[in-house]
Amino acid sequence: MIVKVKKLNSNAILPKQQNVGDVGLDLHTIDEGVLQPNERKLFKTGLAMQPPKGYELQIRPRSGLAFKHGITVLNSPATIEPTYRGDVGIILYNSGNEPFTVNKGDRIAQAVFKKYEEHVILEEVNELDESERGSNGFGSTGV
Repeated sequence: MIVKVKKLNSNAILPKQQNVGDVGLDLHTIDEGVLQPNERKLFKTGLAMQPPKGYELQIRPRSGLAFKHGITVLNSPATIEPTYRGDVGIILYNSGNEPFTVNKGDRIAQAVFKKYEEHVILEEVNELDESERGSNGFGSTGV
């Protein structure tokens, strides 16, 4: 897959897969700041991306930051629409108990390209097909 990427800032770092076969490409920030516990902030990548036709760009947390520090992508997975041409920004949230420092160049999230249906037609009906689960949700299968 070829993805067009434009640097909007000279400090921007092109994302890359850390290991052959990895799904996500690590995203770096051009910003810096301190995230206090229960605080959210927008960090820019300095990049604009153009996914190929039929693909969206999803922004996901990095598992190490989530596990070690409680840092996550607030609206995960965030969707960057294939028609968007602006800076890929990442909303980080600190769910931990300690302030977390973000430095310029830090890997703060990962990008995953996902295929999607371009044309979705909704058909309004009076009834849906039966299923074993039905309308049971929100913990209905137990602990």
